Amino acid sequence: MTLPPSVALASASRQFGTPPALRDISLTVPQGEIVGLIGRSGAGKSTLIRVLNGLDKPQSGRVVIAGQDITDLTETQLQPIRRRIGMIFQHFNLLSAKTVAENVALPLKIAGVPAPERAARVAELLDLVGLADKAGAYPSALSGGQKQRVGIARALAPRPVLLLSDEATSALDPETTGAILDLLQKVNRDLGLTILMITHEIEVVRQIATRVVVLDQGAVVEEGPVARLLASPRHAVTRALVRGLSPTLPADLAARVSPQGDQALVRIDLAGPSARLPILARIAEITGTPPRLLHGGLNDVQGQPYGRLFLALGTADPDRIARVLHDLSPMSVDLEVLGHVPSDV
Repeated sequence: MTLPPSVALASASRQFGTPPALRDISLTVPQGEIVGLIGRSGAGKSTLIRVLNGLDKPQSGRVVIAGQDITDLTETQLQPIRRRIGMIFQHFNLLSAKTVAENVALPLKIAGVPAPERAARVAELLDLVGLADKAGAYPSALSGGQKQRVGIARALAPRPVLLLSDEATSALDPETTGAILDLLQKVNRDLGLTILMITHEIEVVRQIATRVVVLDQGAVVEEGPVARLLASPRHAVTRALVRGLSPTLPADLAARVSPQGDQALVRIDLAGPSARLPILARIAEITGTPPRLLHGGLNDVQGQPYGRLFLALGTADPDRIARVLHDLSPMSVDLEVLGHVPSDV
């Protein structure tokens, strides 16, 4: 049996003023997937979260959570749906006057779960997030990473089908961020939980997501596998967000690029299987000269390679350059002739 997606938005729009907060958003998040939703401040991420958890309603379009259309539900009807949506926040949102165990138990207490069952569930979750020894501690005694682990445990308490992570690592240092992302991957793997990561940090998406959705001015401007978007972003907003993750042409080399020269300089962006192909050998066959790697390299995202190479082809012959472009275009995500460089660079 095919399970319904955890999230399905169909042409959802929301407007408070000008411009619209959300513009004709259509988005599907399959069950069990980790999807990163990135965008700059003001892109519409906060409004999208409120629409997904029913705190706000779209003025047009539909919102479906775990197969149930929540668009027109009343506040009373929404309550059981919200219990199936876990939320973790940038600033943790823990109650300072309650212990770790009491914070985790709070959604269960609100739902009327009996005390013995609550206690067993809290113990299970604190063990899962590595805080079994902190049950009686108060938030003031915890580090930022520990507070976020409590937030994750609390979000998991009612056994949600969807976890919304709202800039959950933005207040953490890089080492702690890595540990929290490892925990979220474990939760996804062990519990089969769908996770939607809302963030402006592309590095977070690179580490944890399999697919990314780029939001700008309330609209989806690009989406696809993370490796593809990192290797060859097509929209200007995506290119701005991923800048720094892919190599750029060094200034001293860029200064020596000209319309004419000894050798053609090409940029090749690779992702997935294409990054494992013998591209350099194929270029050597076509040009009769091994290409020279002037800059670039390969990286890894979720076990898939991606990268960017700047190559001097060893020839300036237009026919051979055209053949290289023709033969390599089906192999690579993107390929561009940047100009020509001297043979001594």
